[in-house]
Amino acid sequence: MMESPLKFYNSEKIIFENKVKKLKRKLALSSTLRLIIFLTTVIGVYFFFGNVKIVIFIIVVGLVSFVYLILKHSNLQYKSDLNKALIEINKTEIKILNRDYFSLNGGNEFINPSHPFSYDIDLFGKGSFFQYCNRTVTNEGKQEFVERLTNNDISSIIERQNAIKELSQKPKWRQQFSALASLVKVEHPAKEIVGWIHNYKSVFPKFIAYLPTIFSIVSIMLIVLVVMQIIAEQILLIWFFIGLGISGIYLKKANELYNDASNAKDTFKQYHKLLNEIETTTFTSKILKEKQQEIQTETQKASTIFAKFSKVLDSFDQRNNLIVAVLGNAFLLRDLQQVYNVEKWINNFNNKVENWFSVISFFDAQNSLANFAYNHPSYVFPEIDKNKKIIIAENLGHPLLKELQRVDNNFSIENHQFFIITGANMAGKSTFLRTVSLAIVMGNMGLPVCASAFKYNPIKLITSMRTSDSLADNESYFFSELKRLKFIVDEIKTEEYFIILDEILKGTNSTDKAIGSKKFVQKLVSSKSTGIIATHDLSLCEIEKELPEIQNYYFDAEIINDELSFDYKLKDGICKNMNASFLLKKMEII
Repeated sequence: MMESPLKFYNSEKIIFENKVKKLKRKLALSSTLRLIIFLTTVIGVYFFFGNVKIVIFIIVVGLVSFVYLILKHSNLQYKSDLNKALIEINKTEIKILNRDYFSLNGGNEFINPSHPFSYDIDLFGKGSFFQYCNRTVTNEGKQEFVERLTNNDISSIIERQNAIKELSQKPKWRQQFSALASLVKVEHPAKEIVGWIHNYKSVFPKFIAYLPTIFSIVSIMLIVLVVMQIIAEQILLIWFFIGLGISGIYLKKANELYNDASNAKDTFKQYHKLLNEIETTTFTSKILKEKQQEIQTETQKASTIFAKFSKVLDSFDQRNNLIVAVLGNAFLLRDLQQVYNVEKWINNFNNKVENWFSVISFFDAQNSLANFAYNHPSYVFPEIDKNKKIIIAENLGHPLLKELQRVDNNFSIENHQFFIITGANMAGKSTFLRTVSLAIVMGNMGLPVCASAFKYNPIKLITSMRTSDSLADNESYFFSELKRLKFIVDEIKTEEYFIILDEILKGTNSTDKAIGSKKFVQKLVSSKSTGIIATHDLSLCEIEKELPEIQNYYFDAEIINDELSFDYKLKDGICKNMNASFLLKKMEII
């Protein structure tokens, strides 16, 4: 039996906390050893100051030992940071399983009232599905995840389900991927880096491919000849200034390339490790295997290619060291050599970089979906069944509601059928509409849904549940609603949609609303669409007698012991108990 998510996260958190404690002790020891090496070297030089050979030996041994300890310390620090990131990941998951997720990014920048459904069903914002589900670490991964949430794509759902199922069973791999991605804070988006590489045009002459090598060989020969006192030191000095002069000619162009390359340095340092994680893992589902194959080349791994470019950029960065800049350019034409290395890499791989970056974004987004599936083992993956029924659901609930507070409903609707749902205020109509809407979105993404059983004939979603007026556009509430309904009518001319509407024509008088609503429902039915309409207008329910596609349902409210009571259960028929008058009296408003 698979370990429960909460138990897994708690055990992983303890494991990584113990590792951090051990690494903390090793880091303290490393710092102490460096201090001892430094003091020993200073004391050794002091006592043997008169003996040049011993002093040189002490300095060399001390310097080598000190550099080795610095490198080891850096490696230990990286491991410590990685384990700390893993601790935070598990802490976050524990909090979210307890429904404490409101401090996470809500994706407010993606709120779009014009979208076919995202605004109406709270995909973004505080308390949204995005805030609950998103675990992306890269900006590009976040954009990919948003695209998955909003694209209304109903193709390849079974393949998506298989990919999510497989990755959901790799929680340790997913956490390692996210932890690695979180360690480097990239200031420049990958899209900007890809654009630079893809559009880069070589600005340096072709002879820089071999000029630095030839110049370096000559420099070494001259240094040897000067040491051997075969030629005068003045010749080497002249050569020194020739090197600086050649480097100076291309200094402006080198600076421009360096500035652009610096923007990419941290990105490649981060991404080559992520590519390695993807390359070294075995996948079996179609989509994951295809994505893995996209980063494979005939000769080298993409991670190796990225790692090499990262080292090239690090080497280029050494020009900020004054000694390296002066002596390196004077005797080795170092800037020109680094420029050549950067341009050579760009020319070789500029057409592949974008695709490699997109694979990383894919897995970053895919991790969020797989994490959601892992966190909800009781949810079911929709069974794709392309028959008369669009949805057959048992115990369908909203995934953002706490399990003990949630009331689930059985729900079944046929293709080209419309439900009209009435009910008292606060009885559960809007929650039910959002529950069905979110189940469709999740089903289309390949996610498991909050139900005990769910058969589904994939269909696109379109909604009109929340309309607002616009002072900026001088647009009334009613006109804004009409525009939304026009948008729906235009969309259903060419494709089949599941339509969810909450209170049609709210912005007009009751008589006009009743006439207009009835005609609009008739138009929807004639378009062969499918959907649900919630309303307080009981007269709209009469249309069930005229059109066989229409069926009435309701959510009830009862007054028990002078208190309003709801069972939040979907029932067949028309609601008879409305509660506005009762609430006005109860709250002593009237």
